[in-house]
Amino acid sequence: MSPTGISSSDSTARLGFAGVAFAFLVTMLGTTLPTPLYPGYQAAFDFSQLVITVIFAAYAVGVIAALLITGRWSDQLGRRPLLFAGLVAAALSDVVFLAADGLSTLLVGRVLSGMSAGIFTGTATVAVVESAPAAWKRTATFVATAANMGGLGLGPVVAGALGEYAAWPLHLAYAVHLGLLAIAVLGVAVASETVTRPPRVRLRIQRLKVPAEVRGVFVPAVIAGFAGFAVLGFFTATAPAFMSQVLGHSNLLAIGLVAGCVFFASTLGQLVQGRLPEAHRLPLGCAVVIVGALTVGTGLALATLWVFLLGALIVGLGQGIAFRAGLGAVAAACPLNQRGAVTSTFFVIAYVAISIPVVGIGLVARLVGLQATGVGFAIGVAALAGAALVSLQRQRAATAVR
Repeated sequence: MSPTGISSSDSTARLGFAGVAFAFLVTMLGTTLPTPLYPGYQAAFDFSQLVITVIFAAYAVGVIAALLITGRWSDQLGRRPLLFAGLVAAALSDVVFLAADGLSTLLVGRVLSGMSAGIFTGTATVAVVESAPAAWKRTATFVATAANMGGLGLGPVVAGALGEYAAWPLHLAYAVHLGLLAIAVLGVAVASETVTRPPRVRLRIQRLKVPAEVRGVFVPAVIAGFAGFAVLGFFTATAPAFMSQVLGHSNLLAIGLVAGCVFFASTLGQLVQGRLPEAHRLPLGCAVVIVGALTVGTGLALATLWVFLLGALIVGLGQGIAFRAGLGAVAAACPLNQRGAVTSTFFVIAYVAISIPVVGIGLVARLVGLQATGVGFAIGVAALAGAALVSLQRQRAATAVR
């Protein structure tokens, strides 16, 4: 026992917990670094808005591939090997972005970035909870959530600040991130392994499945999740275009702050949802998403930044409430031996929501203009959240009849 009353084993456990949480935050931070830099890529390589949305969508390809291929590997190989693999993928992404000379390299960089996020989304969340000292177990889940969403929110802010006020605007953020990844490697290295590797390792691809008895809960939850993740994709892929071309603000730090605030609000929403009555969590989250999406659309229609920003905060809050409530309801309704498959299915649909709608924005904007497309997108998200509410009420009415 040390003079402070904290044993060396406790100190090691706390250091390992902090190291894994830091690695989680840094990895997710790297995935949103390109957001405020997209206008620079457009100018440097003469890209259209459609090409920018395709580059962003490549990220979801990497995430989904990693979720499906490596989703269960950490149970077999251990948490730390997968965390190191995720950090390597993140570092390779940075290297590719540093050497980017056109569309192909940017696409490769985004796929690698998505793979790092896909590995960390499942593995790091569990690793943070498992590595938490006994005194911190109650807050470990929120620490994992805050590291995930907080990292996603910090990425645009860091890149926006460096891109606007420092030299080497399209590259410096990735160089800084490489340095942070080096520290993250040390953080994972000091953490204890929480999984005992079985004598016979079996690496399997995660199957997607929704059992019939879960579908009543799954459908409204995944519709709400789709709407919320579509909003996250909207802000991380197209916020720079809307900020500069519709709202008249091209400062990269301002763009990064607006994009980041959606994730910060989502973190808050995930925190407060646990304090709401369980039956009201998902409906309230959907309602807040509806209000937020319509406020975003109003901000774009009026070309008013503060209304747009207010909508971003509201819709982010609603996304956090609905996402955490929906995922929790799905997990609770699943048989234990099928929980992994159903949760993976939920996340795959969510990441499809991040990518496909923003590509649609790029396509439609060429026909009707960016402002009208943004307003239409906001109305569509509100309609989806409304559909989730209707589906939820029908599911509850059917349950009450039985």
